[in-house]
Amino acid sequence: MTGKTGQMRLTEPAPAKLNLALHLRQRRDDGYHDLETVFAFTQFGDELSVMPAEALSLQVVGAFAGPAGQGPDNLVLRAARALAMAAGIAPAAALMLEKHIPVAAGLGGGSADAAAALRLLNRFWELDWPAERLLALADPLGSDVPACVASQTCFGSGRGDVLTRWPVDLSGTPVLLVNPRVAVPTGPVFAGWDRNDRGGIRAGGALAGLRNDMTDAAIVIAPVVADVLAALTAAGGATLVRMSGSGATCFALYPDVAARAKAAVALTGHGWWLAETQLV
Repeated sequence: MTGKTGQMRLTEPAPAKLNLALHLRQRRDDGYHDLETVFAFTQFGDELSVMPAEALSLQVVGAFAGPAGQGPDNLVLRAARALAMAAGIAPAAALMLEKHIPVAAGLGGGSADAAAALRLLNRFWELDWPAERLLALADPLGSDVPACVASQTCFGSGRGDVLTRWPVDLSGTPVLLVNPRVAVPTGPVFAGWDRNDRGGIRAGGALAGLRNDMTDAAIVIAPVVADVLAALTAAGGATLVRMSGSGATCFALYPDVAARAKAAVALTGHGWWLAETQLV
């Protein structure tokens, strides 16, 4: 395909997702859970690029390329096929995903990649669809994909797919991400929830007074999550320490870059994966 894009390589960031809070409310008849969450996104993430091609393909490279996989069920390819089908065009594109986000880590890597594919191919195929049309395609791909399409701090309810604006601007907040290099599958963590509804989230309320209801279940599966949370707390300087999603990645927010850097130094030596970044 030529047109406006010509032979130019286009790129699209896929920011990592954080759940600044995650309150489970009830299990639904369809097997999903009603929940309330505060989504946020980081400057750190994957990157997706595309070049013209006669057919659809995906190459995955980077530190976590192996665990991510590049078969036909990869969410990037599913998103590409869904967009092409909706647009009534052939899915022709050579995609390359630079995989920096750990897999099964509570950072929404697959969802972020799928959302990036929708945004990137919307440009590459010169569709110029508004965000609302992309969101309609995002929802069947996964509960976190709609939030990842916007990649902005927001409040999520329902399955996490009903999105509204979060009234507090958190952009620029320094963040330290810590993963103990243990993959935690989402399904068993949801299954381990005690089904005790501890209340919802008030929009604009203090994040420190909120929680992640999946933490205890994740610790049962991966006890090292408790060690990471304890180490982040002991390092000091954080305004918030919490696990993201179903784990095992934990994070801390800081008032400034110096406090984040000091904590990162304190956590070296464990062999854990660390990323110093900020909210976007």
